[in-house]
Amino acid sequence: MTNFDKTEMLQELGLKSINQGTSTGKNSFSSSNETIESYSPVDGLLIGKVSFTSKEDYEKVMISASEAFIYWRKKPAPFRGEIVRQFGQKLRLKKEVLGKLVSYEMGKSYQEGLGEVQEMIDICDFAVGLSRQLHGFTMHSERPGHRMYEQYHPLGIVGIISAFNFPVAVWAWNTALAWICGDVCVWKPSEKTPLCGIACQQIIAEVLAENNLPEGISCLINGDYKVGEFMTKDIRIPLISATGSTRMGKIVAKEVAGRLGKSLLELGGNNAIIVTPDADIKMTVIGAVFGAVGTAGQRCTSTRRLIIHESIYDKVKDAVVKAYGQLKIGNPLDEKNHVGPLIDIAAVKMYENALLKVVAEGGKILVEGGVLCGEGFESGCYVKPAIAAAENSFEIVQHETFAPILYLIKYSGDVMNAIDIQNGVAQGLSSAIMTNNLREAEAFLSVNGSDCGIANVNIGTSGAEIGGAFGGEKETGGGRESGSDAWKVYMRRQTNTINYTTELPLAQGIKFDL
Repeated sequence: MTNFDKTEMLQELGLKSINQGTSTGKNSFSSSNETIESYSPVDGLLIGKVSFTSKEDYEKVMISASEAFIYWRKKPAPFRGEIVRQFGQKLRLKKEVLGKLVSYEMGKSYQEGLGEVQEMIDICDFAVGLSRQLHGFTMHSERPGHRMYEQYHPLGIVGIISAFNFPVAVWAWNTALAWICGDVCVWKPSEKTPLCGIACQQIIAEVLAENNLPEGISCLINGDYKVGEFMTKDIRIPLISATGSTRMGKIVAKEVAGRLGKSLLELGGNNAIIVTPDADIKMTVIGAVFGAVGTAGQRCTSTRRLIIHESIYDKVKDAVVKAYGQLKIGNPLDEKNHVGPLIDIAAVKMYENALLKVVAEGGKILVEGGVLCGEGFESGCYVKPAIAAAENSFEIVQHETFAPILYLIKYSGDVMNAIDIQNGVAQGLSSAIMTNNLREAEAFLSVNGSDCGIANVNIGTSGAEIGGAFGGEKETGGGRESGSDAWKVYMRRQTNTINYTTELPLAQGIKFDL
């Protein structure tokens, strides 16, 4: 797998090779000479160049999307579901090559790249079924001869700002649901993984063309935060779905709220696994290690903290440290490797600073970190997964470091003490407890338990299923994507009252005779 043909990969996805200039994608407009250069963290080589979206280009995109919405919203939801089904079928055919691009441009393992495309396929399947279940609600009126009900209508244009760590799946979570709801989408992928965005746009453009549908149903813009601001400030976009750091999310939330728009925010995580005396140690090690080093610690659900009861602390510590000794670091397209690179040199610097900080605050390094160099590591983005003994109160532990650093924290007393430690951070995305004690598990899931949007028992913090709503509380932003009733955020709610009599009784018994 490591000796793949990059040009062939790009061409199979409808992208230009690096020798053919810039790529823009279908229904994206480019009049700008400014470009984004996408370098792979795998080998440090240039993959391709992507044109920036200028303000003039953005206006063309918005006109296209606005016109498409007027058409698309009139189509029955099951018809919209059929288009999403066809998109899912295209993804099945492109799964291997798109998964390869995800791995090469972002740096996650090839298996994780395939898994991310599978998530896209799964959300398409979910959305197809949902397209026949966009249910409203009926209720009894207090007025005789009246009927009341609630229904949902499309919002309009949905703006999607996605992050580099899941360069295709999170867009699909949003757009598949938005499409069946009758919305159209404008997507700004991360400037760190722009080619993945263009590849997805090429695939849905094929489906739209084959069905003689407006291209504006799916639109793409490219650029840095300044391009993202085009959307956050635009009153024509009623909903902005943004995935990224808490810092970014606060800026988006303030801007969108200032124009009374809606935000769906998926922001930082500082996820913990509680390990009680009744935990299965083998399961704990598997969950903790994958959670901490999968995607090189660059998942929003990555395990950052392992909160271990003092009675088993040394046993768990030794088992996890031993497991780290078996990790293989290298080219993520080689399936023998467990850990690939960080996204770029800036992420490497953040990782190095975090390790210095935890020691300065009194922590102890248990598994040494460091940047790898030499043959196979020429990009400078490969680092060693590290473990440090720490306290939850350390400033560095309170912040999310997007890198493979795991903090081991000791607790004493009962499980409620561990829950207090877990909840004692600003973020609230994912959480887990390892225990065979039913009372501990139920306490963790109770109203006095985990304050996170995701709370797992005997599995790790990393990963999520399509069927459940994904998201978190506190500084994670409060948004929910993917399954359950997350579709409602992409629609506007309307209450309807129908009078089928010849009288007009007024509410609250008010008399108004003419």
